Amino acid sequence: MTKKQNDDHSDEITEGQHPYASYRDEKGRFHNNHRASKQGVMKSMGIFYRFFTEKKVNTIPEKDIPVKPLTPDLLQQLDSDKLHIIKLGHSSLLLKVYGKFWLLDPVFSLRASPFSFAGPKRFHETPISLEDLPEIDRVIISHNHYDHLDKAAVKILASKTNQFYVPIGVDDELKRWKVPAHKINAFDWWQEHTIEEGMLAFTPTQHFSGRAFRDSNKTLWGSWVIQVRENMLFFSGDSGYFPGFKHIGDRYGPFHLTMVETGAYDVDWAHIHMQPEQSVQAHIDLKGQVMMPIHNGTFDLAFHPWYEPLERAQAHAAKHDVKMVTPIVGEVLTLDCLNQSRSWWKDLTNPALVDLKLSTDT
Repeated sequence: MTKKQNDDHSDEITEGQHPYASYRDEKGRFHNNHRASKQGVMKSMGIFYRFFTEKKVNTIPEKDIPVKPLTPDLLQQLDSDKLHIIKLGHSSLLLKVYGKFWLLDPVFSLRASPFSFAGPKRFHETPISLEDLPEIDRVIISHNHYDHLDKAAVKILASKTNQFYVPIGVDDELKRWKVPAHKINAFDWWQEHTIEEGMLAFTPTQHFSGRAFRDSNKTLWGSWVIQVRENMLFFSGDSGYFPGFKHIGDRYGPFHLTMVETGAYDVDWAHIHMQPEQSVQAHIDLKGQVMMPIHNGTFDLAFHPWYEPLERAQAHAAKHDVKMVTPIVGEVLTLDCLNQSRSWWKDLTNPALVDLKLSTDT
């Protein structure tokens, strides 16, 4: 655990104080606390083989994903007495928090990849460019995978961002990318941090980290509890379904809004990415009031149809009386009036195929 480095206040945590305390082995690698299936070499090779041989169906939209463009003027005109949430794509979110702008897992690059010429390519443009973004008060990062931590974006944001909040180990990456050390705050699981608007807490997930073969699990991963004034939000990062969600809900819930990973799942990596029905259950475990599925509709990272995460999550939410919002990219949501969003993806898909897929899954 590291202490924060600016003039807000960070609450120390005591070893063994919470379930799911982080664990780092003698080689400096973090481990999931909950007993999860491990990915052996043969399993990894099998997944690699699937990506090169298995035919993908509808994993990339044939029609353009709808995007509402954002402008600096529009952002400034949003009511500064309210809390606004804007989906930028995948798990990237822009918040206007009572007049100040925050970014969650900001990814603006064309590809979620170490290469500019290869790797998952985004389906749509971002609704606003990095250059047009206003000054950013806080950037929050869940883990260092390429679809959540964008080096090019961080290097641009370094000069226009007040503070970065990252897992242990990611602070060293940001320093290598020339982010000033006094702007970086590194967190262990369950570490809380008092800010002007309220409180941030870094909480466990069941996932992994790494940007190359040699740095596997050398940095921590997790989720974020965000308290601003009387409002509680949860940002999941990436995770398989595990009992930790209930622990987080018991400690910090209820949440007015949960932003929960819903996409890039598969039976071959079920321990690190949730099925849509599990994402809804995680929201229930967290004692959430409104759920916003994220981690979908931007990159082709699995074998399922691109629209399936939203379709299945929506169907399961309806069965369990869970209120869900599914904004299009660039659409502004306001926390105190979260109304059911339109099922925009249905306009881009063949309804017969969607119904057939759902009937075979249920």
